[in-house]
Amino acid sequence: MLIIYNLHKLIKEELKNGSSDLVTRPSGQVVRERIERDIVKEKDGEVIALDFSKIGIIDYSCADEVIAKLISRLLSGEYGDKYIILTGLNENQKENIEVALERKDLAVIAQMKNGKKILLGELHNYLKETLNFILKKGRITAGDLSESLKLPANTSGTRLLNLHKKRLVKRIEEIRDGGRVWVYEKI
Repeated sequence: MLIIYNLHKLIKEELKNGSSDLVTRPSGQVVRERIERDIVKEKDGEVIALDFSKIGIIDYSCADEVIAKLISRLLSGEYGDKYIILTGLNENQKENIEVALERKDLAVIAQMKNGKKILLGELHNYLKETLNFILKKGRITAGDLSESLKLPANTSGTRLLNLHKKRLVKRIEEIRDGGRVWVYEKI
């Protein structure tokens, strides 16, 4: 299930300044802290979409304070087993968020205002290839990846695990043919 956090509503409630822009590090800290208070209440396995569709601009310092710090803390396990995506982005927002993520070697899946899904931030090419494969197929196992991309089983497993650790794909345990197998799904 997708849980949408309307950032425009959050900044109205938290900043009370009438602006639809996310600017300055102190403003970003207030917004991030609000998101963090909400995110810890969500169930494990949930996908949280930060909706930028009614936001004007987001400057670099605010992108770093809100998005880069949220993703970094998500990866460190501070919020439990959850996932974050960005939605409703325009080109200007995308640019500043991407720079903030790249500087910290982070990545997140985003959906632009036109509906196109993209990867923002930094990710090795072999992981991008694997992620694109999952996005096309929807869900795969290490065996599926090995067979399709002609990779050794341990390489496929490592790639999938790394994408899961970066919270770019979900991982679900299933019983198949009497044994357990990890299935990786797009978020």
